[in-house]
Order: sequence, then structure tokens, then C-alpha cells
Amino acid sequence: MRRNLFSVLVLLFVFAVSIPVFAQDGAGVEPWTCPQGFEGQTLNVYNFSTYVAEDTISNFEAACGVTVIYDVYESNEALLARLSQGNPGYDVIHPADFMVAVMSDLGLLQELDMSLIPNFANVSETFVDPPYDPGNVHSVPYQWGTLGVGYNITRTGEEITSWQQVWDYQGPVAWLEEPRIMMAPVLNLLGYSPNTQDAAEIEAARDFLIEHGGNVAAIAADDGQARLEVGEVDITVEYSGDIFQLIADCECDDFRYVIPEEGAQVWTDNMAVPVGAPNPALAYAYIDYILSPIAGADISNYTAYGTPLDLDLVGDLIDPELLSNPGIYPPQEVLDNLYFLLSVPEAEVLYSDAWDIVKVALSR
Repeated sequence: MRRNLFSVLVLLFVFAVSIPVFAQDGAGVEPWTCPQGFEGQTLNVYNFSTYVAEDTISNFEAACGVTVIYDVYESNEALLARLSQGNPGYDVIHPADFMVAVMSDLGLLQELDMSLIPNFANVSETFVDPPYDPGNVHSVPYQWGTLGVGYNITRTGEEITSWQQVWDYQGPVAWLEEPRIMMAPVLNLLGYSPNTQDAAEIEAARDFLIEHGGNVAAIAADDGQARLEVGEVDITVEYSGDIFQLIADCECDDFRYVIPEEGAQVWTDNMAVPVGAPNPALAYAYIDYILSPIAGADISNYTAYGTPLDLDLVGDLIDPELLSNPGIYPPQEVLDNLYFLLSVPEAEVLYSDAWDIVKVALSR
């Protein structure tokens, strides 16, 4: 799971229905005002758990005079399965980058009317017109992060800065039980696209993992941070927020997170309006609210993931400890080395078969 709590920085409060949401800190920030006419209505949101600040929903309810029903799911696959059977009544959903492409191809997402989301202008150029949704036809960004390396520096005895160090490490390492995630940095290292559909290139990545898998103590079902915490492994491939939660909880100096110098996966979770949404007008108001500086910064301060909003606009609202952390807000030269994993349906079997061979080889 890549949804974790970090520290709560309360930046919002609401005076009354349809009254602006003001910042306690951040003079000069334009407040968000709910459009008139929504009083008494209901909005149904479907999102990951622990993925809004403690007052995100209540502030929106108070500002618009509405009720929000907030349901949760634990994987993008669960989201897809639920919506594929017909929308049971959700107005806003939060698919990941690759899932936006899958769901739009299946006709499950409405095309967005950007005239109803004026705060889309607050989004950083980095997250506009993404490769998984060109032109932001079906989605706008919500939160983002990276898939990199967590490690115990007390055990490794040195800073880990590269994928090659992970492959060559003479101690226990955990990989993620995700074929695309584990093959992507290898493909990148070999000079291939992380989204290749070429069978020979996928086989080359498979063989590399087998050759460099002697240090693998666990192929983790997204609990690498827990294995790192108890000392089962010294290094783990994990989502950034999972490691930052571990760092925050342990109150120690043992753990680190790094985006390896060769590059790493960047992911973006998004907001979209599903086909069949019963209240799309209120959905647009909610999306616009989330993209307002105060609400957007509040969420990122709570989750310890990156805000997709322009930091020139919201930087003063972000917790300084988070803003100065290059694992959360990398410098431009690191951003330039990040890549999205895109939907490659015609090659999924190639990746799955290659991954099965890797696991069989490592179990011997």
C-alpha cells in the first residue's frame, strides 16, 4: 500500500456554507469558495483509505452544505472490478496513472469539462498532459510519488544511491511482488524502455534478475517496509511513502529512502468522474476544491506524498521538512530521470511469464 499517514498540518477552517476556506498560514493565497446551489446534496467518493487529511472531507461538506459518503478500496484492481460491473453510484474516483488508461479504453470514465475545474490552472506543468492521459481528457492529478529503495544504513554501512548497489548487495534484500515494477529499472539499466513490448528485451530483463537475485530474501507483497523494520532485510524496493512512514514512526536514524541515480518509476494517482455518476456537477466542485492551494497542500502534508500543484504557488503551505526532502520533492535533474509505467496489454503475458520464471529460478 502506498497510502500512509505522516504528520497532520491543519491549514484549513471554514466559517459557513459557501464561505471561502481560509488558510491559517499562507498570506496571499486565494481562498476557495464553493459555488452556490449544492446545499443538501450528496457526493459519493471512492478512494484509497487514509488518503485525505483528517479535515479534507468535513471542510468540503461545510463549505458546500453537502454530505460526502467516502468509500475505500485497497487496490486499483478492486476499483476496476467494482466499476466494470456498472457504477453503483460513485461521483469521484481515484485511479492510478495506468488505470486511467485502462478505464478510459473500457469507456468507464467521462470526459472532463475543464471549464468547471478552474483550479486545474494550479497544477504544475510536470503533471499536465501526462502520457497515460494525453490532454487530461479523463483525469486530473491528485497525489504523486516514486518507487525507489528503502534501506537500513546501519546494516548497509554506506549510502545506497544506485540500482546496481541493490543488485550487487551482499546481504538480504526484498523485492516487490510486481513484475512490471521489478523489471522496469532493469530494462532502463539495459538501455530499453521500461514500457517495452519487445519479447527479447523482456527476456533480457528476466535473465538479469535471475543472475542478480542471489541476495533476495523475500519477494514481498507490498510489506517490504515491515521486513526492513524488523531486520529481515537490509534493503527493500518500496513506495516512497511506506518508507517515510517507517522513518517517522521509528524515531531513529537507521532508515533511508533514495531515488536511484539511474532513474525510477514515478506514479500519479488521479481524480476522475466515472460514467454514470449521479452528481457530476458536485464532483467537479469537489475536484476543483482538492486542486485549490490550501486543500491540496493539506492533503500532501498529511500523506507525505507530493502535491501535483505548482510549488511556486503552494510551497509556503507545505511542511518545510517535507518540502526539503529530495525523496518527496526531487530536484529537476532527478525528475527528468523518472518514468511512468504505461498500460501494455499486448505484453502483459510476456511480463507475467517472465516473472514466473524468475520466481521459480530464485526458489531453487
